[in-house]
Amino acid sequence: MNRLLRIKDVAPRVKEYVLEAKDVARHCLPGQFVIVRVDAEGERVPFTICDFDREAGTITLLVQDVGYSTHKMGLLSEGDFLHDVVGPLGNATDLSAYDNVVLVGGGIGCAVIYPQAKLRKAQGRPCTTVIGARTKELLFAIDGFRDNSKELLIATDDGSLGVKGFVTTVLQQLIDRGDKIDCVFVVGPMIMMRNVCELTRGYGIPTIVSMNSIMVDGTGMCGGCRVTVDGQVKYACVDGPEFDGHKIDFAEAMNRSGFYREHEQRCRLRGEGQ
Repeated sequence: MNRLLRIKDVAPRVKEYVLEAKDVARHCLPGQFVIVRVDAEGERVPFTICDFDREAGTITLLVQDVGYSTHKMGLLSEGDFLHDVVGPLGNATDLSAYDNVVLVGGGIGCAVIYPQAKLRKAQGRPCTTVIGARTKELLFAIDGFRDNSKELLIATDDGSLGVKGFVTTVLQQLIDRGDKIDCVFVVGPMIMMRNVCELTRGYGIPTIVSMNSIMVDGTGMCGGCRVTVDGQVKYACVDGPEFDGHKIDFAEAMNRSGFYREHEQRCRLRGEGQ
């Protein structure tokens, strides 16, 4: 079992958890994830490792309260335990072939690009970072991104911070001002990743996406996380989670991502006693 050391509210319905996971912290790399069960009867839920400390033996997870299991996790306190934390799973992010990288994060997707920003800064190859959300209250780790980026640009739908618009608005501005962009790495809501890919496709900019597909076992056996890439079936948990965004069948992926939304909400309401 894994003890929760620190819990912090970072945005409405979003908590940051620092937990003991010595084996995971010893081996994990940016881009990998873990699968968590809150208790013995809980479902298996994947979470990206958004930070880690090998010396302390801890990992950091960013969790949004959207369903039954994440709601149960939100009821835990510092000192409580998670029943299972399995990982690291998936393939690590590899942007080593690119010099001028733009990291793009939307909402909770910022948790995925943050370790990459830290790694690139430590390597002396900092990225330009673009983060976005509906409003400024939903943004987090702004200071961390600013400290670990060559340049940080922010977009909010309502204009409460940074540019009024979407991350694609800011990305288009970077392209228009003549920035050399060798690669875009984008993580966030499916529709946001699709729109970024459609923008970069027109300019021939390589674009990598991290697919937040439904997962159960994390080994490719359940088939829940399958995604079509360049006409072939891939599994996000073992083949990804990152793929060439210009080859993803986003229509299929977006349809699959909503399969269990109604059931998940019913379970969450039962967990809240409604």
